[in-house]
Amino acid sequence: MSPPLLGRLRLVVLALALATGLSACDAVNRVPTLEETAKSRWGEVQNQYQRRADLIPNLVETVKGYAQQEREVLTQVTEARARASSVRVDASTVSDPQKFREFQDAQNQLSGALGRLLVTVERYPDLKSNANFLALQSQLEGTENRIAVARRDYIQAVQSYNTELRTIPGRWIAATLYPEAKPMEAFSATPDAARPPPVKF
Repeated sequence: MSPPLLGRLRLVVLALALATGLSACDAVNRVPTLEETAKSRWGEVQNQYQRRADLIPNLVETVKGYAQQEREVLTQVTEARARASSVRVDASTVSDPQKFREFQDAQNQLSGALGRLLVTVERYPDLKSNANFLALQSQLEGTENRIAVARRDYIQAVQSYNTELRTIPGRWIAATLYPEAKPMEAFSATPDAARPPPVKF
């Protein structure tokens, strides 16, 4: 074999070895990369739920000024917010089905209480035209939209991560190099999920 041909053959073999090595590194790093992406998306879900929780005290105070007789609904919203704020699921525990379900249930209860509050506002035309209330209602509507987007992004990230843990070679790599890697929980639809909370007037 001529020296130039031998040199080319060595380059081809070297290039193939390098490509195989890089591909193996990508496969090895895929599990933690997908896990970190899912945790990041979870952080955004929590951020948007916190934003909603932060809007509620001002909303309750504004409604209270116009609708004192709606004390029961206002109390339900306040209590639901307290419950939702007390249930914590951080990025390291989204693989715990019970804690995740508690978090989702608390947020669903808060959504329901907010929906009931916003329905009662229909009876108060002066409140519906109040500039402060309109601003809060608009912020709440935007936040609900951001929650939906954050949840969707989280669900997609969890799907990718969980699929990697259950398919080959990810399953083998996780079992060997990342034995602590566990499937993560995703949001499930609630029975009344087809009806979003009414936030428009």
